[in-house]
Amino acid sequence: MEPIFETILEKIPAPLDNADEPLQFQVTMLDYNDYLGRIGVGRVFRGAIKVGQQVSLIKTDGKVKNFRVSKLFGFIGLKRIEVQEAKSGDIIAIAGMEDINVGETVCPTEHQEALPILRIDEPTLQMTFVVNNSPFAGREGKYITSRKIEERLLSQLETDVSLRVDPTESPDAWIVSGRGELHLSILVENMRREGYELQLSKPKVIIKEIDGVKCEPIERVQIDVPEEYTGPVMESLGARKGEMIDMVNHGTGQVRMEFKVPSRGLIGYATEFMTQTRGYGIINHSFDEYAPFIKGHVGERREGVLVSLENGKASTYGIMNLEDRGVIFVEPGTEVYAGMIVGEHNRENDITVNITKEKHLTNVRSANKDQTATIRKTRSLTLEEAIQYLDDDEYCEVTPENVRLRKKILNKNEREKAAKRSTV
Repeated sequence: MEPIFETILEKIPAPLDNADEPLQFQVTMLDYNDYLGRIGVGRVFRGAIKVGQQVSLIKTDGKVKNFRVSKLFGFIGLKRIEVQEAKSGDIIAIAGMEDINVGETVCPTEHQEALPILRIDEPTLQMTFVVNNSPFAGREGKYITSRKIEERLLSQLETDVSLRVDPTESPDAWIVSGRGELHLSILVENMRREGYELQLSKPKVIIKEIDGVKCEPIERVQIDVPEEYTGPVMESLGARKGEMIDMVNHGTGQVRMEFKVPSRGLIGYATEFMTQTRGYGIINHSFDEYAPFIKGHVGERREGVLVSLENGKASTYGIMNLEDRGVIFVEPGTEVYAGMIVGEHNRENDITVNITKEKHLTNVRSANKDQTATIRKTRSLTLEEAIQYLDDDEYCEVTPENVRLRKKILNKNEREKAAKRSTV
């Protein structure tokens, strides 16, 4: 990185020295402190600001609020330090206004001039966060109640301007909207590490009605891959209703392609892309527009799943009997419960299986016989892969120690009755 830093110092001009002009500070990030409340982080474009100074905040809707600067913080590396004054060019954090937000301008009360507003992308994807009600609920998590989960989600709103949290008819569920599966999976991973336990529904894109037309979010996708992988990438994105808008061969063996793809077509694609390109591909995507909804299947999972019949521990014998049916997700000795997804079926339908089945011993067989039994390597799902894998009738159970997949209805008979009712 040193050559890059040296080039920046040599080539990039220093900020203009306009400390004598009226103050202009724009918020580009948010932080939160239990004592100070919401903190706005950004750059002083001109002028100077001091602790205790009376200033105005120009909101994104043009309204003006006055407040006194209670604290100022500067940065040395990754460390935040308290300062008494900041001047043009400084990157600082400012406290004193509870509802300060990204894109707003802080300026003197006697010289109110706003900087161009920063537009924040609206959420395009949503998931339902549910209190864990599986048979293993409460075993591994520290915070498991609806009150604790709701407090954590609401506190996230203080610093994450792209997040939306909406209540549902149930006090134990919330609709959480974000800018993509990565955005939401980072939130879930942080909650998991903090000791929270919860369940997640399948991610769904946010549909809007524009001028009476049902519309869905479309993303612009930029892909850089070695030449030999262009075929599989084009084929898979085509199956996800992607439209190629540009392709450039650099003559170096690398090809850059640009597509427009429905956001729902990109759910779960990152894992497939890395497999297709053997890790050599680079993919970037960002929201482009809302366009008329494309009918038909777009990137949904085609395979069925293997669902555990009963509670117990997965056995080597039980796994061996299921290996011809598909890919197994659990290791021998893993605790499972009825309704838990233990593997992927190699056909499109779901089947209920007994993965806890043990081999019954006779006078011919002995316990030592199983010690030589070997099974294929099981497939372990990360949190992001598990979220991408979900279907409409499934939950992802997230705890500090495990990520499990399960059916929303655990009982086999009740699940079959619900499936029949949905097809009527």
